[in-house]
Amino acid sequence: MIEPQKIHLSPDDAFEALSNSRRRQVILSLSRSENPVPASDFAREIAAKENEIDPEQVTGEQRTKVYIGLIQSHLGLLDELGIIEFNDRAKLVSETDDTQPLANYIKLLRRSCTVARGDA
Repeated sequence: MIEPQKIHLSPDDAFEALSNSRRRQVILSLSRSENPVPASDFAREIAAKENEIDPEQVTGEQRTKVYIGLIQSHLGLLDELGIIEFNDRAKLVSETDDTQPLANYIKLLRRSCTVARGDA
């Protein structure tokens, strides 16, 4: 059995961070990037997923709605918990030592769950 990766969070903080689909998507997307990511990129990606459309089809209104939520709530919480580093002035998001381990747990959970959304 593979030894689980250590995360510098309490279980309650980890569960709080992962309890929201937008926060999970930020963690997953950031884990695939080698450079800091603009918050607007996450907004477009999440809006596309939530509206089941291609990212190029996302309207300004759809992107703005997600962007505001990310800036006002989700990115600050993830930064406060140390899961990401959010530069509020530049609106850039960077990885921390806990980003990748949490992304791996999200991927593991997705592979392990057998009930699709709406079936439960």
